[in-house]
This record gives sequence, C-alpha cells and structure tokens, in this order.
Amino acid sequence: MQNTPNIPVTSGQLPKRNSRLMRLLLALDLLVITGFAWYVWIHPKVPMEFNGQRALQDVVTQVEFGPRTPGTAAHAQALEYFQAELAAAGWQSEIVTTTSQGQPVENLRAWRGTEQPVILLGAHYDSRLLADKDDLPANRSQAVPGANDGASGVAVLLELARTLPKQAVAVELAFFDAEDNGHLPGWDWILGSRAYAAALTSQPKAVVVVDMIGDADLKIFMEGNSDPQLSAQLWRTATRLGYETTFVPEIKYHVLDDHIPFLEKGLRAVDLIDLDYAYWHTLQDTPDKVSAISLEKVGKTLLAWIAEYGSCLAAENCTAQ
Repeated sequence: MQNTPNIPVTSGQLPKRNSRLMRLLLALDLLVITGFAWYVWIHPKVPMEFNGQRALQDVVTQVEFGPRTPGTAAHAQALEYFQAELAAAGWQSEIVTTTSQGQPVENLRAWRGTEQPVILLGAHYDSRLLADKDDLPANRSQAVPGANDGASGVAVLLELARTLPKQAVAVELAFFDAEDNGHLPGWDWILGSRAYAAALTSQPKAVVVVDMIGDADLKIFMEGNSDPQLSAQLWRTATRLGYETTFVPEIKYHVLDDHIPFLEKGLRAVDLIDLDYAYWHTLQDTPDKVSAISLEKVGKTLLAWIAEYGSCLAAENCTAQ
C-alpha cells in the first residue's frame, strides 16, 4: 500500500484541492440524477419478462397452503393469495360464488382496463379430494397436493399477469374451481368452468386453458377437441421460439377439460395439457416434479402468441396457419 502525506485540515474547512474535487463530484452526481430522471420520464416502464423461477415459487406457495379442495382453509388462502398477487400486478379481480350440480363453486376472474376481453386465459386451482391413482392403498383416502395438476397452470396465469404488456389486447384471467373431482360420489368434472361459461356475458375471440403444464419432461400434444386454427397459431408460435420438441404438432388425446364448456357455448377454445404425467392424482404430485423451464416455455409461448395474433383475433381476420 502506498502511503499518502498527512494534510492538515482546520475545523469546517477542506483543503483547496479537495474542495474543488468535491464540487466536481457533486456536479457529476447532479448530472447523473437529472439524466436518469429524464430517461424515466420519456421512456415507458419496460415490463418484466416471464420468469419460470418466479412461477415455480407460485407453485410452491400454493402447495404450502395444503390441498386446495373446496371448503377448506387452504382453498380460501389460495384465493387470497391470487387476489393479492393480481392487485400488485395492477389487475382487478372478483370471486364469483355459485353452485354447480349442487356443489359450491368459487371462481375468480381478473381483468385490466374497461375493454371487453379478446382473449380468455384459464386454469383450475382446486386439487382433487382423493389420491385414487396412488400406488399405495393407504394414500388413496388423502387429498392430492396438486403441484402440477392445478398449481402449475395457475402459476403461469399469475406470471402472465405480472408480465403481459399493458398495450396488449384485452385479456381476462379465469381461475376455475371444482374441476378435478370427477368420478367421486356427488361430484363431476369441470364444474367451475361450466358455471363460469354459463355466466359469461362477453364474447372472447379465443379461450386458452392451461392444465398440467409443469412436468419436467413436458410434451404438449395438440388436443383433439380444441379449435384447429387456434392450435395451429400456438404451435407455430412455440416452434418459432424453439420449443418444437415441447409442443408436438400431433393429436394424441381428446380431453374433457375446462375448455369444453366454452366450445359448447360456441367459442373457439384450446386446451394446453400434458396428460402423460406419472404422478397424476397421487400424493407424489409435489413441487419437486414441476420444472421452471417448462412453466417458462408455456408462458413465453402465450405471451408471444398474444403479441402476434391478438390484433387479428380482435378484428377476426387471422389467416389460417
């Protein structure tokens, strides 16, 4: 270390050389602050990019509440969490309480602005009452944690709420209750989305449901009941982003899922789902089976699709792809 000579300083007075330096540094600080303020004023806020790790944390948080089966504390905590995250991202939301086939349903809808939605994005947030596909008979009387089957789709919606640019076409987010208890006494599948579709007063040009899209080995095949043109748009977008091995352009399944009530209502709808999931309806459907990379691929595909096709969907003049 190089020694520096001692410079005598009287109380309240800086040496002339240091005083000049301090004035120069102060002037530079003011210049930087002024320049930054000017930049912020003339440039709009740049939205965050879709972050798979942040979405994965949404999965973890949901599962930490416990199984989100209707009527439980975990179910109520999940709704509170969704509304808090949506409000922080600048969205309005409301819980719509009703019944469907005699069962209580609490759907959550979220919107931003006053325009009618061009696109409706949906996911179910409830988890199954019984893990009836578990290998261990003792586990089959317990509720499913629902990390991939439920929480993954919700996580994508929450991260889209944070990252969807404000200049995008109007989007409505739907969090469906009571999807996952079919083949159980007193229950049927997709009760929440049936109630949501029945009460819908708008006419979105496209409905996209995301369900079970967090598997580390994610393979989303085209779903056989889904609108072919919308499917082609989404798969074309995914290929352009380099996700062609994740979005497989072949029909493998015809699925009864939350898109069906909207198709029955005459709307165009698509289901993004990977049914080849080894932990479906078991106690092993936990966050360690969910991949941040998979969540990010789905989220970025939806963001890019909205940016590319939103305007032509609104004008109803998208060409077939």
